Amino acid sequence: MSVLPLVFTSGWASGVNAYAVVLLLGVFGATGLSDDVPETLQRPEVLVMAGVLFLCEAVADKIPYVDSAWDSVHTVIRPVAGAWVGALLAGQSGSLSDVAAGLIGGSTALASHTVKAGTRMAVNASPEPFSNVIVSLAEDLGVGGVVAFAMFQPEAAAVIAGVLLLAGLLTLFFLVSRIRRFRRRRAQRREDKRLGKPAARGRSVSGGR
Repeated sequence: MSVLPLVFTSGWASGVNAYAVVLLLGVFGATGLSDDVPETLQRPEVLVMAGVLFLCEAVADKIPYVDSAWDSVHTVIRPVAGAWVGALLAGQSGSLSDVAAGLIGGSTALASHTVKAGTRMAVNASPEPFSNVIVSLAEDLGVGGVVAFAMFQPEAAAVIAGVLLLAGLLTLFFLVSRIRRFRRRRAQRREDKRLGKPAARGRSVSGGR
C-alpha cells in the first residue's frame, strides 16, 4: 500500500507540532505497534530530544506573544521536519520516491504552519490569555489523535488532515483583520519599548486606580 496518506498526514501534523509527530511515530515504532516507522525515528536519542523539545513547545505555545515568537522561529523548522519525516517514511516503504515524499511532507507542513501561526496572531489580538491555552490544547490533542489514527487507518486519517487543513485556510482568510490588529499591537509595543514608554495595558490599569 502506498505510504502517501501517511506522508500527507505527518506533513500536516508537523506544521502544527513537529516534535509531537517525531515523538509519536518513534514511540509507535519502538513499541512494535507499527512496522511502518523507520528505525531512525525509533532511536533513543531521537526520542529523548523530541520529548524535551515537545515539552518546551507545550509551555511556549500557551503563552501569549511567546507562541508567535516560537512560531516565527519554526517557520523553517516545521516544513523541514515534515519533509524529513516524509522522506524517511518513503524510504521505509519503497512505494514512493524520497524526493516526492519530502516535497509533499514539507509543503503540507508549511501550509499547516501558516494556518497555525496566523491563527495565533488572531488569538493574540484578544485581551485575555485563556484563548491561547484552549487553542494550544486543541492543537496538541488534534495532532496526537490524527497521527495515532494514521498508524491504523492512514487513508481515513489523511482525509481528516485534508479537511482540517482546508478549514484552517478558510478560517485564516476570515481572520485577516485580527492578524493585522495583532501586528499593529506588536509594532506599538516595540515602539513603546524603544522610547521607554510604559505598556498600554499598564497605563490603563494605573489610570483606573
